[in-house]
Amino acid sequence: MTEEPKKKIYKGHAGRARNLSNSRAQGVYETIAVKPATAVIGGIVSGVDITQPVSDAQIDDLSHALADHNVLFFRDQPELTPDQQIDFANKFGELHVHPAAPHAEGHPELFIIHTHKKSQVNNGGGWHTDVSCDETPPLGTMLQLHTVPEVGGDTLFANMYAAFDGLSDSMKDFLRTCTAMHESEHIYRGRYSDRGVDDADKVYPSAEHPIVRTHPVSGREALYVNRAFTTKIVDLEQLESDALLKFLYTHLEQAQFQVRFQWEENSIAFWDNRCTQHLALWDYWPEERKGHRVTIKGERPFHRKN
Repeated sequence: MTEEPKKKIYKGHAGRARNLSNSRAQGVYETIAVKPATAVIGGIVSGVDITQPVSDAQIDDLSHALADHNVLFFRDQPELTPDQQIDFANKFGELHVHPAAPHAEGHPELFIIHTHKKSQVNNGGGWHTDVSCDETPPLGTMLQLHTVPEVGGDTLFANMYAAFDGLSDSMKDFLRTCTAMHESEHIYRGRYSDRGVDDADKVYPSAEHPIVRTHPVSGREALYVNRAFTTKIVDLEQLESDALLKFLYTHLEQAQFQVRFQWEENSIAFWDNRCTQHLALWDYWPEERKGHRVTIKGERPFHRKN
């Protein structure tokens, strides 16, 4: 199993471990308001103006809220400039550069999301966790859509804490001992050729991660396999692995673990890749969906031994 990084840990609400400096109960924030989007996943944030300097206390609250709610939604923001979006995301950590996708000129951290009637693929189509094939996968992803279809184009988010909690104790104990291979060659090779990307000499990342990862902020366990990138449970024969992964995917994609977000112009979704999966629906062809995505680097996934 991957070793846990050495961090200061203390007990938070209901005995859950946190590694941030300010102890607080889950759902209690000092500088922001968060209304649950559902009883299981999602928080609607108010009290933050991303166009203005954001205090350290607000970043601390937002970090806790992200870990508590899996995904945060902002409805009351104007269209952000690339610099504004990058500066805000950078408050949460160093920014990640996507290994395959085209980016905005002069802003390698800014991934342009653009689906239209001539697109070959839909960004985010299919359940996945962003770039889990990296050795240090992203902490979180922040997407603002500037152009949305008149109807359709929703994004589904699923809670991987709840998915793990929903398994039997015997299955949980077994999965805690397992690791899985995450690969990207089959996903990224030629994917963005219609947008001018030549990847003939590109080597795409792969990595091995624990199937159950411990969230470094909440201390909770979350399932960490996904249809897009996970190719094999390392500890099993291929047929065994295929059967167990099929079961896990069917389990974690159940509607009871989900929230469905209906985008409006300039809405922002900020999701935690350490405990969340998502799926962007392409049910609006030939209409257009366009915006900017910034992703924050994370740590190597680990599972804390009991």
